Amino acid sequence: MGQQTGQVFGLHAVGEVLRRNPSRVRELLMQARRKDRRLNSLREEAKRLGISCKEVGRSELDRLANGAHQGVVAVLDGEATAISLDERGLLASLATRGEDALLLILDSVTDPHNLGACMRSAAAAGADAVVIPANASARLNATVRKVASGAAETLPLVTASNLARFIDQLKQAGIWIAGADDSAPGSLFESDLSGPIALVLGAEGKGIRRLVKEKCDYLVAVPMADAMASLNVSVAAGVCLFEVVRQRRSR
Repeated sequence: MGQQTGQVFGLHAVGEVLRRNPSRVRELLMQARRKDRRLNSLREEAKRLGISCKEVGRSELDRLANGAHQGVVAVLDGEATAISLDERGLLASLATRGEDALLLILDSVTDPHNLGACMRSAAAAGADAVVIPANASARLNATVRKVASGAAETLPLVTASNLARFIDQLKQAGIWIAGADDSAPGSLFESDLSGPIALVLGAEGKGIRRLVKEKCDYLVAVPMADAMASLNVSVAAGVCLFEVVRQRRSR
């Protein structure tokens, strides 16, 4: 059996791998006869790093990345995985963060595009990690990496074997748990989010599961016009995360 490989595709995601972890890149597969500026830049960076570039037909890249490759696929040594961090390791790292601890917990978000977009927003907001349950959740794959635009290279994705129990452990560690819920009486913008906090969001339509919701210290809602029933979870995550950022900069 040959050595296991993984793949990362898309201009931004491949660029982040070359910048942050070039030793894992075995080669770049680049669309033949495509010579735009951003591809040329990746080609030059790969050459500087001593990484080979192989030109292949577009159909080959389409097969590998379902047509979402933007002309480049990086072949990695070993599976494409996020930064390795388990529940215990996350709890230990949060102990050093104090008032700045920030987590995004996604309950039952099964769409990989939404998971990737949430990871991108969490990384941009300076979150310590994204937490997902062991069951009923999207997993890190090439689509998630593509949408995350490099966030999977910098942000731990932690799988909780029992999400409700892990939330109890977070609370014992001094982390406040705020759940986003459309029916919550309190507004996101009127709630104190400036301390150590974990934001919990559920899948669009279904929301946070009952047991997980009961574990939250309080619930908040994003105020919206009556015509709008709900926000996509990745949009809601971005709004909530950057409200935390805004409040922290004001404290």
